[in-house]
Amino acid sequence: MSRYALAAHAPVLAKAGARWLKRARITIPTGPTMSQPADGRALFLDRDGVLNRDLGYVGSRGRLVLIDGAVAAVRRANAAGYRVFVVTNQSGVARGYFTEDDVAALHAWMRARFQEEGARIDGFRYCPHHPDGVVPAYAQRCACRKPAPGLLRGLIEQYGIDPARSLLVGDSERDRAAARAVGIPAHLFNGGDLDAFLAPLLA
Repeated sequence: MSRYALAAHAPVLAKAGARWLKRARITIPTGPTMSQPADGRALFLDRDGVLNRDLGYVGSRGRLVLIDGAVAAVRRANAAGYRVFVVTNQSGVARGYFTEDDVAALHAWMRARFQEEGARIDGFRYCPHHPDGVVPAYAQRCACRKPAPGLLRGLIEQYGIDPARSLLVGDSERDRAAARAVGIPAHLFNGGDLDAFLAPLLA
């Protein structure tokens, strides 16, 4: 799974020069389906509770149930010229429920599943840490776990995203706080159809 490795992106990340780069985990797809919007707009989506139902520590596709309208929402953002990124806390890694390889495999499957229906996710970024974790390597405070803005800040720097022209959809105050810290307008999704929720925000 070399295309998910942090090391593969080291030259780009080193150039960005931000501290979050040492900790944030990156899952960036490659190939012709990567979008190339030129105006700096991006849609940032939380994962559990927004793209899929939050069943608690979802680490495999057998436990992943997509939210109604999830694929259509991403497809709508694509058509409107937005890059689409998923930014998610995955403390299940720190808690020992699943591994980073499991997270990478699930994100690869999600991206392929969306792509089959004409919806493009440009990349995933996740935080595997938690200060109460049981896996020593991940049991720490960090700059990437929301409400810290490290995940978002990294994407903004790497892709030249314009925060004021972008938006984030999350399901918790943590998401909103992370977005606010970097100047991204944020909207809380409380369930239902994600595409119906997103449509007026992109109009």
